[in-house]
Amino acid sequence: MTTILHIKASIRGEESVSNALGQRIVDGLTRTGEADVVVRDLAEDALPFVSAERFAANLAPEGERTPEQAELAGIADTLIAELEAADIIVLSTPVYNFGVPASLKAWADLVARAGRTFKYTENGPVGLVEGKKAYVAAASGGTKIGSEIDFMSPWLTFFLGFLGITDIKIVAADGIMGEDGEAIIEAAHIEAQRLAA
Repeated sequence: MTTILHIKASIRGEESVSNALGQRIVDGLTRTGEADVVVRDLAEDALPFVSAERFAANLAPEGERTPEQAELAGIADTLIAELEAADIIVLSTPVYNFGVPASLKAWADLVARAGRTFKYTENGPVGLVEGKKAYVAAASGGTKIGSEIDFMSPWLTFFLGFLGITDIKIVAADGIMGEDGEAIIEAAHIEAQRLAA
């Protein structure tokens, strides 16, 4: 059975354009067969930011952690396990101030673990989370995805590639605050459905 990890980064819940766009992709992927869908809503889960103590706990070998370190590393362990178990990752994200939401950056900081999701080699870092496909469902009020002021999609694409996920497709509803907003959203949904078919 295929496992889909749907990560939602918007603070807008049911009103979120990126969440709805990501759900359209998930619906398309699950329409023709059975799939286990795991939803990680970063707006509801309130992930912690990495501190020096949490960073040290995350790097400590699992069998050598103190009880305090085990507690600190627990959320990262869970997020990494979700990522490793997924065959497909659907990332629903808005563009906030030209980049990713802080909650998505917090998720990235927690799942990037040397020796687990990537490793250092003499030729540089190598991603260990391979063989997965990712879809990015993006929404933006004014930032055009792929433009010189879009720092979200290049960073997210690079980060996923750093982990070993290089099969990435992006569908965007961008510039939706303009007068053609509804048409842009509808076109993005059509493209999402096409990509997921």
